[in-house]
Amino acid sequence: MKTILKRKTFAISFLILISGSLLCGCGSGKENKKDTAVTESVAKLETGIMNKDPLLEAWPDTAYASAADVKFKIERLDSISGELTLLDDLYSSAPGVFTFRGGERRDADYGGSVDSVPTGFQVEWVFQTAQDNNETRFGTWRGGTGWTGQPLYVEWPDSVLERFKASGMTASRREILIGSLCGEVYSLDYDTGRPTRAAIPTGNPIKGTMSLDPTLNGNLYVGQGVPSQSEISALTISLFKNCITHSFGPDAKAPRYWHAYDSSAIRVGRFLFRPGENGTLYKWLIEGDKPILHSAVRYSVGGASPGMEASMAVSRNYGYIADNGGNIICFNLNTLQPVWHYKLPDDIDSTPVLCEESGKIFLYTGCEVEHTGVTNARYVKLDALTGNEIWINEIPAKRADVGSKHFDGGYYASTLPGRGDCKDLLFINVVNNEKRQNGSFIAIERTTGKIRYTVPLKYYAWSSPVGFMVSGEHQLVVTFDCAGRGYIINGVDGEVIAEQRIGANFESSPVVNGHSLVIGSRGDKIYRLSLR
Repeated sequence: MKTILKRKTFAISFLILISGSLLCGCGSGKENKKDTAVTESVAKLETGIMNKDPLLEAWPDTAYASAADVKFKIERLDSISGELTLLDDLYSSAPGVFTFRGGERRDADYGGSVDSVPTGFQVEWVFQTAQDNNETRFGTWRGGTGWTGQPLYVEWPDSVLERFKASGMTASRREILIGSLCGEVYSLDYDTGRPTRAAIPTGNPIKGTMSLDPTLNGNLYVGQGVPSQSEISALTISLFKNCITHSFGPDAKAPRYWHAYDSSAIRVGRFLFRPGENGTLYKWLIEGDKPILHSAVRYSVGGASPGMEASMAVSRNYGYIADNGGNIICFNLNTLQPVWHYKLPDDIDSTPVLCEESGKIFLYTGCEVEHTGVTNARYVKLDALTGNEIWINEIPAKRADVGSKHFDGGYYASTLPGRGDCKDLLFINVVNNEKRQNGSFIAIERTTGKIRYTVPLKYYAWSSPVGFMVSGEHQLVVTFDCAGRGYIINGVDGEVIAEQRIGANFESSPVVNGHSLVIGSRGDKIYRLSLR
């Protein structure tokens, strides 16, 4: 057993808010079940009702011995209590997929379904983005989408469509929202792929996955990834105004001067949490459609302050981050103090995934292979409440150097938990780089950590796999590689049912709806594909 440390009191200081220059002025039927559920969640937030469901009581305010590895400083700006007064997963009531991998646990239960086993992909539409051809010190980013680049899917309720109309904005019932490497944010009609509103320029490439506020206040949270035309920032866009309403730029107190935000922001109760690549986890109070910086925690492990590119997973009041130093840290989101720490030997970009199994919560993620001396990609299962290691799996992988560029091995993709006849499995892509730039799709047994089977891919894959159910019980897995191929795989045994060259480099992860998915590629293309 790990010993528990007593809490210490830490000095609280104040942050400096730095506003951007791209802000716009502020202005101001049928109801489905999800619309009602969202309305009820918003009502709880507005009244401050504490959730009394014993299954959703806060996890303990405690710290295990491993938490002492983390040196941290909490800075507080707002006098409002930081207590999470609502522990419901707001994304479970949202009419669509509003954040990376669907919800706060990042467990990607998209609900994709088909009537029979498909034989391939059919292209329903293709949307062409603009291109940013500026030469930067990081190269030319052009358009389309990069890693993680997952589109968002939303089915707007009548009440929200009326608000769009009252604001003088057009909207489709079903929309795709996507941030592009060209720096623009697009709203597309899901059925036709045509723009529903004017593109919103942000000035810099967007690599990560945006996040739509699940309370339907119209806020779209966007993180810029690379400087092209200006300093990179964390942005808030109002879809009802179709413009940027808030920008948080370089933070002078951050331990790292790299202010990118590839992590997909996550809303918990009244607060929005945004991990930054500047070594800081920010906690924003959301009042209506206005973000107010409440507090922040800056940390280091072993004297280093790594950045966070992976998205934070959440269970109740615990938030789980993984960083470029190989650290997995559980934070108490009420206090922003660490609960436990676990170390992998290399950079972690794979977003942690939380799964409930037999009444317990477990965390799954893996690391890359980049640094000298690391020869295996490690994938781990942890007890999410204590940080105890349940098992660890190691796969040979290496970094590939091609000319002046290098390509890291290991895990970029996030885990897809199996369902139906695959409920005992976990699915993920791994970059091997043993035969040039090759990769594999693997199925791992949840209980033992052993690999059930391996499917060699034609090229390495950063995209995260997604699932489709046949007749509600048999699971198929769909994944894409960085050479533009799509694969349909039988989840039970790894049989490749179909392999099809579709576009260019699919670094991004797809979003699923019914028997279709939407995915972006490097270059300038966004695709809606159906399984046929």
